[in-house]
Amino acid sequence: MIALLPMYDWDEVREPTDRFWGLIRDGLRAREIDAPDNLTRGMDLWEAWESPDLILGQTCGFPYRTRLHDRVSLIGTPDYGLPDAAPGHYYSQLVVRADEERSTQDLFGQRLAANSTDSQSGWAAPLNHSAMLGIAVNEVILTGAHIESARAVAEGRADIAAVDAVTWRLLEAHRPALAAQLRVLGPTAPATPGLPYISALGRDVVAIGETVDAAVRALAPGDRAALGLAGHVRIGRDAYLNVPVPQRH
Repeated sequence: MIALLPMYDWDEVREPTDRFWGLIRDGLRAREIDAPDNLTRGMDLWEAWESPDLILGQTCGFPYRTRLHDRVSLIGTPDYGLPDAAPGHYYSQLVVRADEERSTQDLFGQRLAANSTDSQSGWAAPLNHSAMLGIAVNEVILTGAHIESARAVAEGRADIAAVDAVTWRLLEAHRPALAAQLRVLGPTAPATPGLPYISALGRDVVAIGETVDAAVRALAPGDRAALGLAGHVRIGRDAYLNVPVPQRH
């Protein structure tokens, strides 16, 4: 069996993440649903997401709507309690160097750092946001991770990046020196459904979802704060599929 929660699995919050999984695991077993002792780490994400052995995973909204939606079961969506976003929704923070004086239009016309082209928050969100503003994105530099996009901007290798708001919150908390080199221009708009929990097709999605509900409620306050979890909600499949896919993709 495979279980993984890779989206915000920073070293600094690994212990709370493991305790969160422990609550889910024990709840699943109480329902006579087989669950592994520990989270899987280091496995190729696409291989894990598409595996028939997946009991619980977390993916990004972009791969869910473009490739996974008919290959996996949608369990629910964590709510990270972001300001100005509906429960379970999120956005990216557009970040630039702290001393940057150019306009948003000028910056999008230069170098955008993006973690990958299958990322909603780092790729689709800024492209959709710029299209909404009528601004053409010029060069895209792929970095492999949100924190590397932030570092690329801080070091002058890129001019602007979209860092998902939960990652930005982690970055401010755990990498303050890097965060201090950057400035937030504002959020991408509109907020989109957050990073969903999924399982292999054929799983009991109601039982798994209810187990995750109970695990979120049972988290110790300190762990809930460390993970930024405010709840667990149900967002329909169509809400994910209705988010635009950037033409550039």
